[in-house]
Amino acid sequence: MSTTTTTTRLLQRQILPVDRDPDTFALYVDLEEARLDTSRHEVGGNKAAKDLNNAAIRQSTSTGRKLRPDQVLSRTAVRAQPGQMVSFGTYFNGFPASYWRRYTVVDEVTLTVQVRGAGTVVTVYKSMAAGHNQVVDSTTVSSDEAETFAFELTLTPFVDGGWYWYDIVAGDDGAVVESARWTAEVPEDRAQHGTADICITTMNRQDFCAKLLGQIADDEDLRPYLDTVQVVDQGSKPLVESTYFPAAQESLGDRLRVIVQGNLGGSGGYARGQLESIRKGTATYALMMDDDVVCEPEGIIRAVTFGDLAKRPTIVGGHMFSIYSRSRLHSFGEIVQPWRFWWQTRLDGYSDWDFAARNLRSARWLHKRADVDFNGWFSCLIPRVVLEEVGLSLPLFIKWDDSEFGLRAKEAGYPTVSFPGAAVWHVPWTDKNDGVDWQAYFHHRNRIIAALLHSPYERGGRMVRESFNHQVKHLASLQYSTAELRHLAMEDVLAGPHALHGELATKLPEVNAFRKQFVDAQLHVDRDELPPVRRKKPPKKGKSDIEIPGRLSTLIGAGLAPIRQLRPIRSMSRDYPEAELTAMDAAWFNLVKYDSAVVSMNDGSSVALYRRDPEEYRDLLKRTVAIHRRFHREWPALAQQYRDALGEITSPEAWEKTFAPWTDGSDRAAGTTE
Repeated sequence: MSTTTTTTRLLQRQILPVDRDPDTFALYVDLEEARLDTSRHEVGGNKAAKDLNNAAIRQSTSTGRKLRPDQVLSRTAVRAQPGQMVSFGTYFNGFPASYWRRYTVVDEVTLTVQVRGAGTVVTVYKSMAAGHNQVVDSTTVSSDEAETFAFELTLTPFVDGGWYWYDIVAGDDGAVVESARWTAEVPEDRAQHGTADICITTMNRQDFCAKLLGQIADDEDLRPYLDTVQVVDQGSKPLVESTYFPAAQESLGDRLRVIVQGNLGGSGGYARGQLESIRKGTATYALMMDDDVVCEPEGIIRAVTFGDLAKRPTIVGGHMFSIYSRSRLHSFGEIVQPWRFWWQTRLDGYSDWDFAARNLRSARWLHKRADVDFNGWFSCLIPRVVLEEVGLSLPLFIKWDDSEFGLRAKEAGYPTVSFPGAAVWHVPWTDKNDGVDWQAYFHHRNRIIAALLHSPYERGGRMVRESFNHQVKHLASLQYSTAELRHLAMEDVLAGPHALHGELATKLPEVNAFRKQFVDAQLHVDRDELPPVRRKKPPKKGKSDIEIPGRLSTLIGAGLAPIRQLRPIRSMSRDYPEAELTAMDAAWFNLVKYDSAVVSMNDGSSVALYRRDPEEYRDLLKRTVAIHRRFHREWPALAQQYRDALGEITSPEAWEKTFAPWTDGSDRAAGTTE
């Protein structure tokens, strides 16, 4: 009988916010009672019932009680007032047991809590996938001296979901929780932790990026997990000129490497970091990270630890919170819906979830494990062995590079885990205008390419039909520049995969130059640069034109929208816009009513003038019909062409040729900062 030698590894430690920002306290410590929400599956299957239930689930349970900043004593310690209940069943301090159970070699964990304060009660809880909470164990502190309690906990009952956590109720004189640690016995060959090359792509965000480097550099606990921090600077405002850069450089020392190259987009920047990482060959992982995030350094340690103990090489992604409202979760597990081939939050999940209003313990959906197809590269840890086998990023400039890579890795047998407790704060997608501006070209082209590569359906499922529907929607919305860019994207897909590398450095300038000819693409920071709203015929009975139509009205409106575009233009609309619409109201069913309108952008910084043009509409509609018929006809052959070329165009050798203008022929990058 053989015995396996094991060693103890720290899986997760209790942490408090580095900056003591009250906006983030709800992610670390919770003072609210847990009132579990109603199950969606108990309210019937009709849409009205589901809408009512979803509203109830989102309803705030917060009483407004918050931890005071002076109660945070250190990175690991917190003080509780006499009789105060403090729960660590939170995003950063709950233990996501189901993820460890499903993906790692760990089958038992030990929770060790150090507390002082006589009479303080420590209670350990677990939850099941449906969110139901159960008491696992409990103990009481007997003196005012620090006492240490250990709880042995099995992972067996967490097949579908569930968390562990603990709460305290302070004694008569209060309490101090000094620390808490989650550890496990793991095989001896898993004793040593891996290291990561952090790969950051930046362009003209020198201060933001330099501050991020400072967050990474200043965390002493993170330092042993770092191999190098590689910043690929693709902008015209050098990172090294930031006033925040010297401090980060001094702290990181020879771990920091700044690589200067032309603007090849996010995919070009990340691919450079990936290439340098595998060529160097000293790090276990390459961590993709955006330049405009605020980082929780402990999340990097947790991601590396989870990757180290995974059953097979596993991509470990982080979640995304809003940088503007830091308790709001914006991305918690994303999939690519195969029939539509569109990325989305998993069907039984939510985006824009505010933990300050609805805590982890009361939100049923957060207890079911979220299995995903990919993780955004705002923070995503990729094992080097995965890069070596499946290749580097597709040369897409921006958009779909992360999701395509996740699908490619999944097909090769390497899963992605969006791991609770590893997170960054980032600008949420809802505050961007990337569906109609210059990015519309890359959105559409790259979505089609990803579908050609990975759709399980012979003709891409609903992909071609949905593309046609969206194109007509943009035409009906007077967004001619967007419709033209989407058409150009489809033409470029037909040019084949081998054109992608050559276009990386040139396509964005071409797209921007092309857009300038369209009125709807010309943005005005000052609203007064455009004429005031005037219309010959006022709204009927003084009612507002802005509405959210029902399903029947939407279907009727969609059917009539193309016909309305053929009507004669109202003469006054050429000189004066007929309406002024906020970004939230600028949906197609509102825009279709006007011959001209001033529309504000999602980021709130500018407005544009939309004007109906029947001739442009007829021409684009004709070309739209023709190219979508061609895609439907040629999809199988085109998909095979892209799949045959995938290995070549994502290879390190192909990327080395693309990077050649910015390298000096040696194994180091031109512009390296030592």
